[in-house]
Amino acid sequence: MLLCFAVLSICPSELIMASMAVQLLGFFLGLLGFVGTLVATLLPHWRSTAYVGSNIITATSYMKGLWMECVWHSTGIYQCELYRSLLALPRDLQAARALMVLSCVTSILASLVSVMGMKCTRFARGSLIKSPLALSGAICFLCAGLLCLVTVSWTTNDVIMDFYDPFLPSGLKYEIGLAVYLGYASACLSLTGGLVLCWSSSGNRSRSSLHMRRHQPSSPPPAFNHIYPPAPLYKPPEALKDNHAPSLCSLNSNGYRLNNYV
Repeated sequence: MLLCFAVLSICPSELIMASMAVQLLGFFLGLLGFVGTLVATLLPHWRSTAYVGSNIITATSYMKGLWMECVWHSTGIYQCELYRSLLALPRDLQAARALMVLSCVTSILASLVSVMGMKCTRFARGSLIKSPLALSGAICFLCAGLLCLVTVSWTTNDVIMDFYDPFLPSGLKYEIGLAVYLGYASACLSLTGGLVLCWSSSGNRSRSSLHMRRHQPSSPPPAFNHIYPPAPLYKPPEALKDNHAPSLCSLNSNGYRLNNYV
């Protein structure tokens, strides 16, 4: 019996520690996904030269990214040039830029909200708002991962379609760059972190609601006075207030009482 009581007394603290560990795991996974998304956005290795046909032996290698285009020479020289005009870029590149930037901004927002909602922080400790904050951060991580995943999938589809296009010269064909693979890994990390945070937040909300139901004091029965109000005090009528029979000891004359004149 004592052993069972000790186990029951330890279980709540162990559940809290496990929940904090799960939240930290989800947060760090989402944070790693954000770092990977940021690096993939800045790198120029989204498309690299395809070595097919007459390009098998070449002295230069071309790489294209979202913000710049780079050339690597066999002599070891590496040159990059930023895109000068935004409106002159293809629409798919403009859309990829916007989606990746939006993914990074959403990841930053998710990190801030998740930090405020986790149990290991001091913000709003003991308040019911922490679980909704953690859940909001998890949803933001999921949105950031989906945005990154859509962008890299779209780029992969464009590269593959151009590579297998028979009417496109071999010099204009590109392969999937390392930044695209990094984007896939970052999207998976962000989605995994968001799912872990969602699972942890939903479990915390269910446990907190169950704890409140168990420890909520039962409401007392309604008082009898609220159902049936007490009867008012009896007050004799004013006409009968002084109408009582005179005592034998009182002196009276012609029907008047002596105490009325004393």
